[in-house]
Amino acid sequence: MDGMGPRSVALFRAPSEKTRNGDVTFPFRQSSDILYLTGFAEPESALVLCPGAAKERAILFVRPRDPERETWEGRRAGPDGACRDFGVDAAYPIQELSTRLPTLLAGVDDLHYSLGLDAELDAQVASLIARMRLAERRMGSPPKRVVDPRCILHELRLRKSPEELEHLARAVAITHEAHVAAMRAAKPGAWEYELEALVNYTFRRHGASGPGYDTIVGSGDNATILHYTENDALLAAGTLVLIDAGAEFQSYTADVTRTFPCGGRFTPPQRRCYEIVLRAQEEAIRMTRPGVTIDDIHERTIEILVEGMLELGLLQGTVKERIADGSYRKYYMHRTSHWLGMDVHDAGAYLTDVGRARPLEEGMVITIEPGLYIPRDDSAAPDDMRGIGIRIEDDVLVTDDGHRNLTASIPKKPDDIEATCRG
Repeated sequence: MDGMGPRSVALFRAPSEKTRNGDVTFPFRQSSDILYLTGFAEPESALVLCPGAAKERAILFVRPRDPERETWEGRRAGPDGACRDFGVDAAYPIQELSTRLPTLLAGVDDLHYSLGLDAELDAQVASLIARMRLAERRMGSPPKRVVDPRCILHELRLRKSPEELEHLARAVAITHEAHVAAMRAAKPGAWEYELEALVNYTFRRHGASGPGYDTIVGSGDNATILHYTENDALLAAGTLVLIDAGAEFQSYTADVTRTFPCGGRFTPPQRRCYEIVLRAQEEAIRMTRPGVTIDDIHERTIEILVEGMLELGLLQGTVKERIADGSYRKYYMHRTSHWLGMDVHDAGAYLTDVGRARPLEEGMVITIEPGLYIPRDDSAAPDDMRGIGIRIEDDVLVTDDGHRNLTASIPKKPDDIEATCRG
């Protein structure tokens, strides 16, 4: 609210509950913006911030108490509970949002609101602004500008506070337990979904709300599919298993990938490929510090991976040539880093106001996740490397003088992984 100024209003609404099938809905997850600002996790809610108001500067609109509905669907805070437990100045039934919004928006210069996330609310806001223009003397002047909340709110979310880092640290500790458990359970004849179940069980057992995103368990050439989530294949001896999974704790998620051999030992070609990815990742982590950009890290990662692709015989020529023509993208097609926090791809702009990659700052958390993916049907690759998929991902905090790898304790050195897999 300090950043918005007194002639501004911010509006945030919870996402709609989505039908899974029939009358069953998907598990509800509150908007990260509302969680960040209030901690209020119920559906059918909205938050309005009015920095210039004399009394009601933070207002929640929530479901009213309803004993019969609560018997079927669970307890509700209601307006009284919202004020008592979540620190807002006022709370009203969600049904009153549309009738109170004209008064709240009258006379402000800026409306901080994310267009494009909620078509129904977009239409409601646009219609209200149009009506206020036509009836300005009666309703008051409409907002002059609609401002993207990324300009202020998401910049706050990008720089993590000590309390946020405590939540992330707990999410990381739980994620460590899950990855180690999966490494030890990955034996020939097990199913990918068994490892998925073990990972998600471990998250819940240690107090997480569950996974922060769909758990990926890709064995064999399934590991070459970046967002593989079927998790329905049988693990075979001599193949690699890639698990991309992170626990969510108090709305903050870890994001970790480890790749390990089913049965406990890398084959020589697997180890050669793995060590190239690890070399790129360790250099990328070493580079992480204030002033460096995510683009700097990505470009150096590409150089090391392309060097490795040439060593493996996947590409021919020179590093400069293969980077220039983009042929390396056949084996490494994604970026190296993204922001991390309440969302697995967290809030925050990647570019400065002049369109350049923004320098890293203390308090930012990024992933570092190089990979190497050799399709099974790649006739240009050596036979013993076809179908190998490897990604290694850690969560890295930018500190005042460098970085701290939050997930460094999760085994990733080849010898450490083999020892963990053998229990």
